[in-house]
Amino acid sequence: MKNVRSISASTKLCAIIGNPVAHSLSPAIHNAAFSELGLDFVYVAFPVEDVKNALAGMRAMKNFRGMSVTIPHKIEAMKHVDEIAEIDRSIGSINTVINEQGKLVGLGTDGPGALKAIVDSGVKIDGKNVLMLGSGGAARAIAFTLARNARLEELSILDIDAIMLQQLTTDLKAGTDTLIKSDLLTEESLAAVMKNADVIIHCTPVGMYPNKDASLIPCKLFRQEQVVFDIVYTPLETKLISGARSRGLQTISGVDMFINQAVLQFERFTGVEAPVEVMRRVVMEHLRLEE
Repeated sequence: MKNVRSISASTKLCAIIGNPVAHSLSPAIHNAAFSELGLDFVYVAFPVEDVKNALAGMRAMKNFRGMSVTIPHKIEAMKHVDEIAEIDRSIGSINTVINEQGKLVGLGTDGPGALKAIVDSGVKIDGKNVLMLGSGGAARAIAFTLARNARLEELSILDIDAIMLQQLTTDLKAGTDTLIKSDLLTEESLAAVMKNADVIIHCTPVGMYPNKDASLIPCKLFRQEQVVFDIVYTPLETKLISGARSRGLQTISGVDMFINQAVLQFERFTGVEAPVEVMRRVVMEHLRLEE
């Protein structure tokens, strides 16, 4: 890795805000990429509770170029930016803010990052039945992106949170032409939908470290030719992914979505093509150290 250049009055600042943010891999990923390309940028992590004033500070500082927004601020941040794309307004959250000479532009990269992970894996989703488990922020972003950019046969959503599930279902039906079905997540509803699902996308925290021995889907429900995409990437191989692989199914790792969304952010921050393999290497090194 090239040496990091000294920070000066012309250095562009990028940051991640959230609470907590100490665990974030974003500073390591982006700083490695800046260094690789010799860019006069630096990326730091800010624990933030007051989103409104954090964004006001960003607007006031000419050098503050880009911001990644993580839990729990992805919805609140929308209230304090100047411009948001229509699809991101539909999704109801953003994870990126760009400072365009004092105008704050909000956008989301989770959905496009997930879609790219699916496309890059060679999976054809047009005409397929997609099952999504979960209806939170990431699920919303992925659901809207797929419903707007692919010709799905149908999108079925299961979750234990009835209110959140109903809200996402209503918003998708109003904002897309895709056939949307939803139900409360139970053993019975899961078994029924799994019979016809071609692609399963898992968007809940189940199976995330430290509860890495948990999985929402019993292996007996898997069918040949299904594809399983788990957006959880800690641990690197979740119980859901290992179970699907044991049945010979194609799997897509959450690491791919995470890297893709970071690449999209980097390219919006800098205006240049990201060194994807450098960013991937940094992510994998950190995740392996944590296992």
